Amino acid sequence: MTLHPILYKVTERIIARSRASRTAYLARMQAAREQGPARAHLSCSGQAHAYASAGPDQQALAQGGAGNLGIVTAYNDMLSAHSPFEQFPELIRQAVREVGGTAQVAGGVPAMCDGVTQGAPGMELSLFSRDLIAMSAGVALSHDVFDAAVFLGVCDKIVPGLVIAAQSFGHLPAVFLPAGPMTSGLANDEKAKVRQQFAAGEIGREELMAAEMAAYHGPGTCTFYGTANSNQMLMEFMGLHLPGASFVNPGTPLRAALTRAGAQRALAMSALGAEYTPVCRILDERAFVNGIVGLNATGGSTNHLIHLIAMARMGGIILDWLDFSEISEITPLVARVYPNGLADVNHFHAAGGLGYTIATLLDAGLLHPDTETVAGPGLHRYTQEAQLIDGELSWAAGAGHSLNESILRPASKPFQPSGGLKRLAGTLGTAVIKVSAVAPEHHVVEAPVRVFDDQEAVKLAFHNGELTGDVVVVVRFQGPRANGMPELHSLTPILSILQGRGQKVALVTDGRMSGASGKVPAAIHVCPEALEGGPIARLRDGDVLRVDARAGRLDIVSEGVLERAAAVADLSSHAVGIGRELFAVFRKAVSPATAGASVFGDATGASDGD
Repeated sequence: MTLHPILYKVTERIIARSRASRTAYLARMQAAREQGPARAHLSCSGQAHAYASAGPDQQALAQGGAGNLGIVTAYNDMLSAHSPFEQFPELIRQAVREVGGTAQVAGGVPAMCDGVTQGAPGMELSLFSRDLIAMSAGVALSHDVFDAAVFLGVCDKIVPGLVIAAQSFGHLPAVFLPAGPMTSGLANDEKAKVRQQFAAGEIGREELMAAEMAAYHGPGTCTFYGTANSNQMLMEFMGLHLPGASFVNPGTPLRAALTRAGAQRALAMSALGAEYTPVCRILDERAFVNGIVGLNATGGSTNHLIHLIAMARMGGIILDWLDFSEISEITPLVARVYPNGLADVNHFHAAGGLGYTIATLLDAGLLHPDTETVAGPGLHRYTQEAQLIDGELSWAAGAGHSLNESILRPASKPFQPSGGLKRLAGTLGTAVIKVSAVAPEHHVVEAPVRVFDDQEAVKLAFHNGELTGDVVVVVRFQGPRANGMPELHSLTPILSILQGRGQKVALVTDGRMSGASGKVPAAIHVCPEALEGGPIARLRDGDVLRVDARAGRLDIVSEGVLERAAAVADLSSHAVGIGRELFAVFRKAVSPATAGASVFGDATGASDGD
């Protein structure tokens, strides 16, 4: 199938925009490769330190002939998605020994759970944790004794941070090894109903807690399609997982077999062999375009309009929100997974999953088919399903059709013709919106604003009965420089109740909504942010805003707003406590959301181009 002309045009634009920074990045990666296996350059004392605790692998490491695999792990047993990683290092060591290699845990990275910190001060560290994870993984690999790496991570900021680090060490091959989703628990529509009942004061905390525990009940990723599972989708679309690896449940023989195979594959791609495939070759402009297509086709997380930009920039590739918006216009929505539907990721996987999704998009000319991947050249490999037959892992052709068209459809018969991610621009600034789950009658909202400086004030106004009539709820001073750009997901039940009462409702914020944003239109990531004096800081209660997802506009309707002085908020309470004082330098250095809300800035060699 011929590549769609818009996809070709956007890809060529990204290549042209990125030419200088990408060329400089690839030159650095080539220089790193030409230095050869790093262990050979270490002193005997340095090598002895590196191998001292390697046990049965010590001699193989000292002799220097075996490939050495670095394991970077985000294991902790507080995150259900990451608790299975406790068992992975020994499984990986055994697997690489079978092919004559060695493996060492290079280091661990922090991993926080946005589900725990929603609406709490810890959420203000969440976005910054992505760049801290990248730094931590960089420290882990800085010993420079590895020929390849595997990255163990699943959740919201962890995978983007690990990808940034993998790009920094882009001369090394890398395979990402997921843990898989937990088995299905309480149905998603029941969970949402209980949350709304609690927000409305119809039930107590005991009933809410029982429902939440029934939904999140065991090891593995949360089963809704938020940022964590969008991460897993991206790793397949971009070629960093083995095919079919994303949504296999933890603790199963197939999960273990995929982990073993991923470790062995990472070493097979090292410069010591004949299949050298470094990360810098896999993550090119086409791979990122494929990731954007996947995000739109599956109704994925809005957080990736920040993360993908930051991930790409470490490899010298410059993306902007217009790229996402134009790709969204031509990408059909082929999946309905909660909160965009009632199914969870286990149901999606059973219906044909990512293998079928990639196959139907390839057939429609909506993916670059010729990308490099950890499975070998060509994205067609990701249309296959992993199987375990008589204890042997193999791949076979997928079903070739959806097994449940209420969850997954062909590109020729989608749920809607576009992906639902849109860039908004207008007199209030630039923002993004996701409307894949928003009913068409809510795609345009023009209403008076109620202005708040934090989400707790919104909740108080709701409980006091103040949010009546059509309203645009503006929550400002939530940008990366103000307080780390927390998600405002805890507002979802309240806004859904207002909409359910027949009010026209929208959210406008310089913060993030969530990877699980749903049926209420939300113009998020507004730039310039309020702390920078953006127009959002000049709004007052009663001003009229127009949020227009159809035309891609975000406009102030009232006159005289831009002539006002910008409001100033007291953010001192956000500067300390729960570790926030440790991140003051991040708040000062962070780039705007349009540039990935990253603290790395020009260190990547990227610029905004033309």
